[in-house]
Amino acid sequence: MGSAAAWFLSDSDSFDGSVLVVDRDMSFAQTATAHSTSCIRQQFSTDLNVRISQFGADFVKNMRSYMGGDARVPELTIRSFGYMYLADTEAFAEDLRERHAVQVAAGAATRLMSREEIAEAYPFYALDDIVLGSINTVDEGYYDSMAVFEWMRRQARDRGVSYLENEVMDISVVDNRVASVTLATGEVIACGHVVNASGPRAARTAAMAGVALPVEPRKRYSWIFTAETPLDRDLPLTIDPSGLHVRENGGGTYQAGGHFGADDAVDFDDFAMDHALWENEAWPLLATRIPQFEAVKLTHSWAGHYEMNTVDYNAIIGPHPEIGNLLFLNGFSGHGLQQAPAMGRGIAEWLSFGAYRSLDLSAFHFDRLQNDTARVELAVI
Repeated sequence: MGSAAAWFLSDSDSFDGSVLVVDRDMSFAQTATAHSTSCIRQQFSTDLNVRISQFGADFVKNMRSYMGGDARVPELTIRSFGYMYLADTEAFAEDLRERHAVQVAAGAATRLMSREEIAEAYPFYALDDIVLGSINTVDEGYYDSMAVFEWMRRQARDRGVSYLENEVMDISVVDNRVASVTLATGEVIACGHVVNASGPRAARTAAMAGVALPVEPRKRYSWIFTAETPLDRDLPLTIDPSGLHVRENGGGTYQAGGHFGADDAVDFDDFAMDHALWENEAWPLLATRIPQFEAVKLTHSWAGHYEMNTVDYNAIIGPHPEIGNLLFLNGFSGHGLQQAPAMGRGIAEWLSFGAYRSLDLSAFHFDRLQNDTARVELAVI
């Protein structure tokens, strides 16, 4: 998020300020970015989230063009195997129908599928309990998110954006304005604006300015495995009614993920893997839904974090209603990578013009958390 905002600012002819990105670990080894599933979808329950991801897909597919035709920038594609939501109750099926109407109205290519239609297209599923499916195979699937991140960062630096490995320890607010930030090494940096893009640590950063932000780190587990008998076609990113998800990973490998039990906040540095979850929870669910996955070999596993907005699972973006030069870029609840282009563009527009020019993101401003206008995003994996 920080690099997306920095890149779009560097790309704006109307912004003539300087940009400093402060990151506590330039290896990015424990970032939400590095631990992501690296996928994009348009199957959301709110129109704005659909449109945000549509721009994200366009940016990914046309990144070289967005970046001025720079021949060094790779030409990326989206491997559109789609997301397959499976509903096992009529209530969940009705929810998928309502989401489908929102998505189609926004221009998404989402299709509802009966159990019989799913069985014909994807015969590897066990579907006795399934009522309805929802899938979109246009601009939904895997993309190289690390390439997008790397080139946003590289081009931003080429254009004069400064990156500093350090950590903000304090934010000084004077007369309802951020005056400066203090770094772990003791430097005090005066600033015209501060953008909080600190991921799962967002609430701690906001608290330095006296602001309570409802964002918590929530742990998510991922497993890579091979199957003794691989599927004979692409596996959509399947969201099982149990909450487990699994997708095609390429090269005969697959990736599953999710969480089990209470979804409590965890420590910022808690990346411990619960290895018992694979055999006790994940694998049995996989083998039940896809019987060919009864014989698999686990090859890799890791834990990462969502930066969960506990109020409505949507982004918190834009200025604080009282501390106007403190801006938020937080709370993406597992959707951050796919939303980064639209969010970075939005922050750049706000800093350049004091308003959004492309996509109105004001519905995600901080003040909706205070006045009960928050609209919950239902499609959170």
